[in-house]
Amino acid sequence: MTGLEKILKQIEEDAVSAANKVLAEANKKASEILAEAQAEGEKKCAEIAERSKLEVQSCLSRAESAAKLHEKKLILSTKQEIIGSIIEKAKDTLIKLPEKEYFNIILKMVKKYALAQTGQIHFSTADNKRLPEDLVQSLENCLKDMDGAVLTLSEDTRNIDGGFVLVYGDVEINCSFNALFASARESLQDKVCEILFA
Repeated sequence: MTGLEKILKQIEEDAVSAANKVLAEANKKASEILAEAQAEGEKKCAEIAERSKLEVQSCLSRAESAAKLHEKKLILSTKQEIIGSIIEKAKDTLIKLPEKEYFNIILKMVKKYALAQTGQIHFSTADNKRLPEDLVQSLENCLKDMDGAVLTLSEDTRNIDGGFVLVYGDVEINCSFNALFASARESLQDKVCEILFA
């Protein structure tokens, strides 16, 4: 082997050695980068999993709250429907009472709502057709303890379901069952609620 061949061989060996060294460092660096990327990826995955878990829990919690609220609204709505139905049935029962009982209640209402002055009492068309013959006398007896209270029976009917309307000049007192039940609705609802749901 000549001197030139030895030099070339030495250069080749040095180049291979340097290349192997660079390659080994590159592989080491690539492994480190890969390990860091893997660690970072696992960290990110863990963070995403934790965030997802929290979001799922939050979503479930909101859904549960919404479901409970919806359930409460349904229960309240159903209770109100039941209460409203009972109040309507009570009013219908009152309207459909036998004549004598019905007009006894009317007289009690007159005593409660009449003013100590002269006025007129108006009934519905249906009630006007079934007025007792002694109603005028019963009204006089009913109001005898109130000085100045006089009610005359009007032939003009009112578009009401039951009860009556008192008219004193320009002042009207609506004592129809619809008006009385509407004004007492809250207290009636409370009483019915106590009875049904206590």
